[in-house]
Amino acid sequence: MRRHDRMIKDRETLQLILDNSDVCRIALHDSPFPYIVPLNYGYIWDDQLVLYFHCAPEGRKLACIRRDNHVCFEIDMGHELVQHEHACNWGMRYKSIIGNGVIEIVDDHDEKIKGLNLLMRHYMFKAEQINYDEHVFKHTAVLKMSVVGFTGKQKI
Repeated sequence: MRRHDRMIKDRETLQLILDNSDVCRIALHDSPFPYIVPLNYGYIWDDQLVLYFHCAPEGRKLACIRRDNHVCFEIDMGHELVQHEHACNWGMRYKSIIGNGVIEIVDDHDEKIKGLNLLMRHYMFKAEQINYDEHVFKHTAVLKMSVVGFTGKQKI
């Protein structure tokens, strides 16, 4: 990271970004250009950060993952435009996390439920028991990204 003064070093702030952001963008290897896609997410962060996503069971994203499951991701929040009388001094306040990992398509039924439950809880679904329509469940793919490394950055 070029601007070490903007690096987020404390877990509390990184957790705040993960908890309060709505979208995670993942970048996949495709040819001839990379493919980036915004996704809803859920996560768990014990020893390792693990992100979960859901999607249709077919399409470009899954084709890319099947060819090469090494991905990078970006999550951001707190955007605020900072104006100045001189155009080159304009800027943006933000908090972000950028990292990389290995993504897989979840086949295990219980792991799929775990991932979907984390997604639902991230978006404030409050019910104690989460029930899924079996037909929809069968036609929903769940992706699990095991994060290898990431950094946080902020301009406040």
